[in-house]
Amino acid sequence: MKYGAIDIGTNAARLLVGEVETIGGHSFVKKISYTRVPLRLGEEVFTSGKISKKKSEDFVKTIQAFKLISEIFEVTQLRAVATSAMREATNSAKIIDKIREATNVEVEVISGDEEAELIFGTFFLLDFDKTMPFIVIDVGGGSTEVSVFEGGERVASKSFEIGTLRLLKEKVKHSIWLEIHDWIAQHVDLKSPHHIYGTGGNINKVHKLLGAGHMESLSLKEMKSLREELNTMSVEERVDVYQLKPDRADVIVPALNIYIYILEELKSKKIIVPKIGLSDGMVYQMHKSATRKKP
Repeated sequence: MKYGAIDIGTNAARLLVGEVETIGGHSFVKKISYTRVPLRLGEEVFTSGKISKKKSEDFVKTIQAFKLISEIFEVTQLRAVATSAMREATNSAKIIDKIREATNVEVEVISGDEEAELIFGTFFLLDFDKTMPFIVIDVGGGSTEVSVFEGGERVASKSFEIGTLRLLKEKVKHSIWLEIHDWIAQHVDLKSPHHIYGTGGNINKVHKLLGAGHMESLSLKEMKSLREELNTMSVEERVDVYQLKPDRADVIVPALNIYIYILEELKSKKIIVPKIGLSDGMVYQMHKSATRKKP
């Protein structure tokens, strides 16, 4: 069965049409179609606290388009969730009503914890030793989630109000960096080795720019070198040289700043990028729910 997962992020809205396949006893989310629209809800929310009429109209049109694409692929179920920007927008309830009236799609505004849970649902499909301690860093446009796992169980998790668009708009409190430092000191045994995993569109793009292979780790050194190179370029030059989309070219450096800072706080020199995200987790959860309901 095919499922449609709409992820309404702070920087972009995405639709993943996918299905869960099992080969040799190993399940994975097969991506059939992926559509991304750079809505940038956070640009307005982090400045004025709400989403403008023009942006809300674009938002409705985006969901209409996503619904049509889902119908073309004959999805069994369509789910839409919104994260940081919609959590903070004062008019999010009104916009959700407009979307429901125009498309019959119900948008759920989920917490940082719910967002992390969905991502981790698919994470455990990956082929790695889950008994080894590991940490997942997910950097979005409006928030960053850090989760610590030991013995296959999540033992600590925190959503921090720092993200790429929030940094770009200079809406991040300086104290957040100290908050991350203190939280890691309290919840992570830095003497014990941890595998570090990174999720999010920006780290996926960094992984590609650095030419890394599937599940091949990135070194802190090469991430710093890329950041230094990108820092010398204008947004237009990044688009030309690295073939980045404009809405990726301006947020990739803030993303690197967050990942690098957390890696240094964790005393880690590398990060693994599995290239899975919220929409993958949504597809997998819908599949599991449908499977449980079968007689």
